[in-house]
Amino acid sequence: MSDTAKTQPVYIDGEWTHDYVASTFCAQDPSCGEATEGSFPVSTWDAIDRALDAAQRAFRISRNLEGDQIAAFLEDYAKRIEADREVLVELAHRETALPKSPRLADVELPRTVNQLRLAAQSAREDSWRMPIIDRKANIRSCYTSLGPVAVFGPNNFPFAFNGISGGDFAAAIVAGNPVIAKANSSHPATSQRFARLAAEACEATSMPKGFVQLIYRTSHSDGERLVADPRLAAVGYTGARHAGLQLKGVADRVGKPFYAELSSVNPVVILPGALQERGDKLVEEYVVSGLMGAGQFCTNPGLLLLVKGAQTESFIEGVVARYQAAPAGTLLSSGVETSLVKSLGILSKAGAAMLTGGTKLPGGRCAVANTVMRISGEQFLAAPEVFQTEAFGNAVLIAVCDSVEQITRVIDALEGNLTGTIYSDTQGADDTVYASVADALQQRVGRVLNDKMPTGVAVSAAMNHGGPYPATSHPGFTAVGIPASVLRFAKLTCYDAVRDSRLPRVLRDKNPNGSTFRCIDGAWTKE
Repeated sequence: MSDTAKTQPVYIDGEWTHDYVASTFCAQDPSCGEATEGSFPVSTWDAIDRALDAAQRAFRISRNLEGDQIAAFLEDYAKRIEADREVLVELAHRETALPKSPRLADVELPRTVNQLRLAAQSAREDSWRMPIIDRKANIRSCYTSLGPVAVFGPNNFPFAFNGISGGDFAAAIVAGNPVIAKANSSHPATSQRFARLAAEACEATSMPKGFVQLIYRTSHSDGERLVADPRLAAVGYTGARHAGLQLKGVADRVGKPFYAELSSVNPVVILPGALQERGDKLVEEYVVSGLMGAGQFCTNPGLLLLVKGAQTESFIEGVVARYQAAPAGTLLSSGVETSLVKSLGILSKAGAAMLTGGTKLPGGRCAVANTVMRISGEQFLAAPEVFQTEAFGNAVLIAVCDSVEQITRVIDALEGNLTGTIYSDTQGADDTVYASVADALQQRVGRVLNDKMPTGVAVSAAMNHGGPYPATSHPGFTAVGIPASVLRFAKLTCYDAVRDSRLPRVLRDKNPNGSTFRCIDGAWTKE
């Protein structure tokens, strides 16, 4: 048997094929550092070219599909995922070392299924299109399908953010766009399993060939060529900042929407009154959040801002003691491990004091000792760019400031972040300074939290999982929260003096399903 035949297939144009293999790679079991079973292809440009052609053909059909059929696909897919949960959990555990329970089986898989079902509801109800009807001028508009979308999934959420099952995937599908999913190299077998279930769901609900496709890896040049190709309408990307910026640069040059989640240190401010009131409790909250999933959450609280004082010193001692006592979690890959050690080195070289940790742990497991570093507010303000280096993993940087006013200046110097958190005294002792901190913070983050850690992102229509650059590439959009997330992959289309029978159903005089909110002559109504 040839090496090509032994290699796992890609899913292109409704077929599993072993063709178009430039080279191969294997995933890694982070718990021991050894390669997992299965060889996966690095696809040639011919594979991508065929996928783009197939997506274009599928789009000619999918852009005219009714929301009910798209909803049926999403619901059928969700049902198949639930039925296959044991296999999916086992695969993801082996490729990521994330705990089977509660993380994968009890949290992330149900969240993924819930996302797909909420997406189905949105597709069926159709209010995401934001139909606007001006009867006097006979002008009407709504959001419509955009075109084929490429979705690049991250390494840290093999289910809920996977390119072929996660939030970006669901949002693109709701809008009637075919998806070319780029699996993360850390969990190709998990992604392949999702693709097989998605293929079955496409068949069961009569979706066009090429509506959902999967490749595992490409060369960097072919990845850039994919993003630039005129057959591709938009890109959803979650991953490393450097690679994301390279692809964004390509997309920008050709004027293509590129929605990326890139980097975030997620500042947490604990005001003096909160420390005085419940400092010991906050140590526990902060450590649990910081070490959850070995710190490998995009909303991990990586930068802590405090005002100097005896209670602050006691708080820091408590955090260090807990970080030293807690077992270091397994990182997602050797690449994550290498990147974390490099980032810690950058921070240390810039003057951050290493209070604990900072080194790779011995053995084959991908792991770094739980790490706490410390700087002053003055140090941060002298070199804000370097002290915002993202240490993705089980590490935190604590900046001890001279005053709340200095904390505000530190916040003003921050790049964009996904989240920003303020802890304050529940009896009002911090109320006089809260407003200035909150006012500065909300300009730098997509989500402001009070008295709760940012780790985790609720699946809610009101959620914003986004923020100013470099948290994401566009501050006006969210990656979580349907229907808002769908608009990233939609085009606003206006119909001027178009006859009623020729309009999209959602813009006709009669509400097509009686449940769609439409703005008619300035008033939102279901009538």
